[in-house]
Amino acid sequence: MLDLSFESPKPKVIAGATGDWELVIGMEIHAQVASRAKLFSGASTQFGAEPNSNVSFVDAAMPGMLPVVNEFCIEQAVRTGLGLKAQINLVSAFDRKNYFYPDLPQGYQISQLYHPLVGEGEVIVDMGAGVGRRVRIERIHVEQDAGKSIHDMDPTMSFVDLNRTGVALMEIVSRPDIRGPEEAAAYVTKLRQILRYLGTCDGNMQNGNLRADVNVSVCRPGDYERYQETQDFGHLGTRCEIKNMNSMRFIQAAIEYEARRQIAILEDGGAVVQETRLFDPDKGETRSMRSKEEAHDYRYFPCPDLLPLEIEQDWVDGIAASLPELPDAKKARFMGDFGLTDYDASVLTADVANAAYFEAVAAEAGDGKLAANWVINELFGRLKKEGHDITDSPVSAGQLAGIIKLIRAGDISGKIAKDLFEIVYTEGGDPAAIVEDRGMKQVTDTGAIEQAVDEIIAANPAQVEKAKANPKLAGWFVGQVMKATGGKANPKAVNEIVTARLGL
Repeated sequence: MLDLSFESPKPKVIAGATGDWELVIGMEIHAQVASRAKLFSGASTQFGAEPNSNVSFVDAAMPGMLPVVNEFCIEQAVRTGLGLKAQINLVSAFDRKNYFYPDLPQGYQISQLYHPLVGEGEVIVDMGAGVGRRVRIERIHVEQDAGKSIHDMDPTMSFVDLNRTGVALMEIVSRPDIRGPEEAAAYVTKLRQILRYLGTCDGNMQNGNLRADVNVSVCRPGDYERYQETQDFGHLGTRCEIKNMNSMRFIQAAIEYEARRQIAILEDGGAVVQETRLFDPDKGETRSMRSKEEAHDYRYFPCPDLLPLEIEQDWVDGIAASLPELPDAKKARFMGDFGLTDYDASVLTADVANAAYFEAVAAEAGDGKLAANWVINELFGRLKKEGHDITDSPVSAGQLAGIIKLIRAGDISGKIAKDLFEIVYTEGGDPAAIVEDRGMKQVTDTGAIEQAVDEIIAANPAQVEKAKANPKLAGWFVGQVMKATGGKANPKAVNEIVTARLGL
């Protein structure tokens, strides 16, 4: 595993007119369960379908329709809990959370409050090379999503799309352990990465499959430590919740603005009102949405249509045995097996598809460090420039490994390899065949290289004298030889012959 040193979270400190203030942040992440069917019905979860086309009688709350638990959704939630090193509760229960909204046909949401499926866990947030922060998970409960109200299609009417209604969500609730905007974004990034590795949520924030509610409060230096000692939330200040954040950049901007807004209120002698707010990215500010509800406002009670959910430990153990290698373990293995730096290993394991591609290249090429260099700098750089990801790569792992094997065999130089990569990227084909057919093989015949070196030395006597006075200038001759041979000469052989001919 990674050797991370856990530091006490260093809070974001904001200087106010009456002294310093510190941020305290807790987050509720709503992650859509990766499942083809909804939580309590067999309706499709396909994104982008025609409005109201993925709606069963259960989703539409037709009279007499009863929910039936989708076992796969429960399995995915358990898998997530195990991936976050969380307690799995063998007995859990569903509750009704009562509130009215036009896109909630039942008039209540089936959720979990008193007995969640998953208990306490943790996420290790990477905050720099070898440094991790532990963010505690309080609980993960399973619930159904609401529909979507659309207000911008007609100036006088609103529309409702119930396709999302009943889709399974995992609400992942953290403790107030996050101490700054950057750490909040890093936490969401790491959690999203783990979910994608587990295959329990695709993490697509643009489609709303991963959304964050951010609870922000401010306190004086020392108050957070007092909270840790007493677990008295009164030390943390009144919190405000910012709903439905779906961008790392917006999360950071919203926290920064909200913290300064609260500080201004407190320093002016006022009191922060606990409420739910929305972030306006155009104005870069939060605005009030509604007063913050508490559990009793929703009149929670056990769902009478669903028995308590009982699962077997053997079933949980079977899921645990099938867990994939998770990001931290994979990163540590890449560093150990391939000798990669912390940075390179982090880049390669940031996404499960990226990691799989690299590992396939490294295995076939037989050189992990060289594979990492080509995957990160050449391939990832090109894909990013063109707005693509690894799934769109026109260069397969086998093709890139083929280029690297040609380099290792001495058949091509680094410069030729870049030219070859360009051909494979734009035209495709087998790298070895391209090198053979187009005469791109590196010149390793020392006789031919010696002849080229001798000709350039003979034609540049003044430069020879300069090089003898300053050996660093010998690189000029190397460059000229490479140019004269069309970049095909073996650079190592050129260096050795130039050095010998100049007597350096």
